[in-house]
Amino acid sequence: MKTFNPTTPGQRARIKADDSQLTKGVRPLKKLLSVNKSKAGRARWGRITVRHQGGGHKKKYRMIDFKQDKSNVPGMVKSIEYDPNRSSFIALINYKDGEKRYVLAPQYLKTGEEILTGEKVISKPGNRMPLKNIPVGTFVYNIEINPGQGGKIARSAGNSAQVMAVEGGYVHLVLPSGEVRMVLENCLASIGALSNPEHKFENMGKAGRMRWTGVRPRVRGSAMNPVDHPHGGGEGKAPIGLRRGPKTPWGKQAFGVRTRRSKKHSDKLILQRRKNKH
Repeated sequence: MKTFNPTTPGQRARIKADDSQLTKGVRPLKKLLSVNKSKAGRARWGRITVRHQGGGHKKKYRMIDFKQDKSNVPGMVKSIEYDPNRSSFIALINYKDGEKRYVLAPQYLKTGEEILTGEKVISKPGNRMPLKNIPVGTFVYNIEINPGQGGKIARSAGNSAQVMAVEGGYVHLVLPSGEVRMVLENCLASIGALSNPEHKFENMGKAGRMRWTGVRPRVRGSAMNPVDHPHGGGEGKAPIGLRRGPKTPWGKQAFGVRTRRSKKHSDKLILQRRKNKH
């Protein structure tokens, strides 16, 4: 982590994650960029559907290869880069056949190293193979749920899942949430844990830096009037209330209420539910 001299009030509290893994002086590859138009939390009909979004700096989307399906074609890491659209770092890969792609960068991956996707490859950070061939106890990231679909699980900074067992055509994984889940053994996964693990300890230092990221101010429900929020009103500082419990602005129960659908098709694949936070 990097702290700053308190030359201003914003710098005093600011804590930044270590970015020494990044390659200095590189710009993103133009052909792998696309326009990322800001929607400010509005759906296609123009109304706000996600609150507290808007403004922020312009940014272009980096097209990430979540499938990494170039089998047995070695790729050299040309650079490790920052991506404003995600919490982990990304790596620009130059494949032997001349193609260039962005992939999620794991910890300890360095420029000049080679990564490989195949049926059976060396178990080192960045390499990718089917779950059935990955040794038990190995940490993996960017895991597919359906073969050929591309990675869906463990894609944010510092995240990884652990291979626990191979049984009956399925691999048992301990996910970052603590859930133990079965995934088809033919699904691909990358070896290692994702880069930028200190991301969760970052402190923006000032409200303005949050505005640069496109986050607008939030107002506590208890600071509103009764007409605006179920927590509003009362004299002085009023508690939320134990009988009714915390509510959303629309009166639905919040915190500790399960939102997962009952009888979901993937229930049979979950061996142990995630740890309860409440």
